Amino acid sequence: MKLNRTLGLAVMALGLPVGTFAEGVLAPRPDKTVPLELILQVEDGHTAQELALAYDLTLIDQFGLRPIWRAGVAPGDTVEAVVDAMNGDARVVYAEAHVEHQTPESRHNVVWAIGGNADQWAAQWAPKAMRLPLAHAHATGQGVRVAFLDSGADLNHEALSARWARDPQGALLGRDFVDGDADPSEQGSVADPGFGHGTHVAGLLALAAPDAKLMPVRVLEPSGQGNVWVLGEALMWAIDPDGNPQTADGAHVVNLSLGTTRRTRFLNQVIELATCSDDDVDDDYDGPGFEDDEARCDAQGGTVVLASAGNDGSKKPMVYPAAEQAEGELSVTASNRKRRLANFGNRGDWVQVAAPGDRIISTVPGNQWAVWSGTSMSAPLAAGVAALVRQANPDWKAVDITKRILDRSAAMCGTTMRHVDAAGSVRDEEPPPPTC
Repeated sequence: MKLNRTLGLAVMALGLPVGTFAEGVLAPRPDKTVPLELILQVEDGHTAQELALAYDLTLIDQFGLRPIWRAGVAPGDTVEAVVDAMNGDARVVYAEAHVEHQTPESRHNVVWAIGGNADQWAAQWAPKAMRLPLAHAHATGQGVRVAFLDSGADLNHEALSARWARDPQGALLGRDFVDGDADPSEQGSVADPGFGHGTHVAGLLALAAPDAKLMPVRVLEPSGQGNVWVLGEALMWAIDPDGNPQTADGAHVVNLSLGTTRRTRFLNQVIELATCSDDDVDDDYDGPGFEDDEARCDAQGGTVVLASAGNDGSKKPMVYPAAEQAEGELSVTASNRKRRLANFGNRGDWVQVAAPGDRIISTVPGNQWAVWSGTSMSAPLAAGVAALVRQANPDWKAVDITKRILDRSAAMCGTTMRHVDAAGSVRDEEPPPPTC
């Protein structure tokens, strides 16, 4: 596969290797909204149909049985005006624009560079920095399912083909929510800025949790962009594929190497429903339509969610869902091989932990390997550690797993940020201090 990307060539023209990030060189691509669409939640005792009639809306889709709807605004109206009016209506819990999201690397047009092989993937600096070899003596992720909501994956890559989760009938446990089918393969070509992202993420999950079973869920276009409604539908499917809250057939851990700088109530709800956040699920989502969520949380204790914090190299903009800070969720930024924050990794009190993200080797489509930098690489490495902790403590709730990872994280150099330590998390021991 020949790397022939205009954006990559532009980076090389600036004297930077493709696959790395230089703060301030490439301006971020802004997050947009879906034209003429909004998302709303209806108060108990009222219906979406009566609101549609009142505000001249077209109801497009319902979020399962929940009183949450995606709707179209009539031509001639603006989403902003309709949202403002609806948020003053006692029949409406909230109304907001339908927001798009993207990968941190797509936002800054940072692409991968072909390089590396299976031996270099296994021997690179990241596993040692997280003390993964020592952790693997105790847990490898066996019996744990990890979903990654991304651009899909190369299902036939030699390093990944044996790692996919399967249902009781032997079918691949994955889905494409962009095209609406059961084939979550990567789409597009190397000319697309988001191509290969999901396959690269999958390789890092496999590196950190070699015996976990992976669930590829496609939510991103080849551009690396998607929207929060599709993301919400995909996450609910990933944690409960058969739709029965009493059967534990979904992901124990979910990786989200994507986000938006526009905070939304809907995305916050989705994360809280997935993690079974103790602060909110029992109180806010106990009305009609949320019964299955309550039953699933009571039976299974929630799914751990790991989200990339973004590549802006600053405290702002905040990136969601990483910045939601729901119980059972971790926001992950990037470290470098010197045990310092990578210059591109976001920081601030909304970012909870760091993991390797600078010049990371992993799988890409076409049975190849590539180097890429970003917090999209950090999140799946941390997600793999969550899978190890889950194997070692199968009865724990999501919040118990994230608490262990934070409590047994390691110090870093030049920052108060903590670093994921796999051995400390699995063995429940204090990690050694870094050499700075």
